[in-house]
Amino acid sequence: MSAASPKPLILIVEDEKELATLVADQLERAGMTTQVYHRAGNALKYLQSNFANLMLLDINLPDQSGFSLMEDLKKNNVSVPVIFLTANDSEVYKVRGLDMGADDYMAKPFSFPELVARINAVLRRAETSQDYNITKNAKLSQEPFDFCGAEINPFRLEVKFSDGVIEKIGRKELGILTYLASNTGTVLTRKSLIHAVWGIHADVRSRSLDQYIVKIRDSFERHGLSLEAFRTIHGVGYIYDPENYSNISEADKES
Repeated sequence: MSAASPKPLILIVEDEKELATLVADQLERAGMTTQVYHRAGNALKYLQSNFANLMLLDINLPDQSGFSLMEDLKKNNVSVPVIFLTANDSEVYKVRGLDMGADDYMAKPFSFPELVARINAVLRRAETSQDYNITKNAKLSQEPFDFCGAEINPFRLEVKFSDGVIEKIGRKELGILTYLASNTGTVLTRKSLIHAVWGIHADVRSRSLDQYIVKIRDSFERHGLSLEAFRTIHGVGYIYDPENYSNISEADKES
């Protein structure tokens, strides 16, 4: 007999304690596990080091708004599907929540069968949305982009070098290049790079990351491409800064 599918973990962030307990009880009856928090700060701290399949989020919380918590999650590179549960059914609030990236919005009072149905719908969409994911941050559907004179093609998992040669690229190398190209001119710590590519909960050592960086450097050098715009910041991480490198190069030529 095959093992049963793991129960989805639903984070309930709700300051009304009786309602939070009632929601948790109903969801557990529906085959889910729950974790309840009454303050946004505690939920943020949990999600920074733990996984949840979905978060039910009230807008009005005692320490900050649900909107503010959404912003904090983005700043900390924490991705979790969100359904707002709130007594405020204003269209302005609903539009704001959805624009911020929430997956659904339910006004109180609500029926528990509908809540369970909406949670299951969001969980299904979250699963299928990962179908094109190569790494946590890179998707097959992304447009090709330039990196140090080579064209990176995520859909084909290929790199076309300036000498016309096309080579396959590994998933993790693609994730690294995607993150660097999306954050040009910014010093990136090894930890932030690991979290972006492998996920915030991955147990990956800096040495493993460095090995992938060496593979990237070797492949570019074999085709005569300079990676001087991609520099190691010793003791911190890396920076990809093609614009300033170009400016420095031009200045050097004129001197």
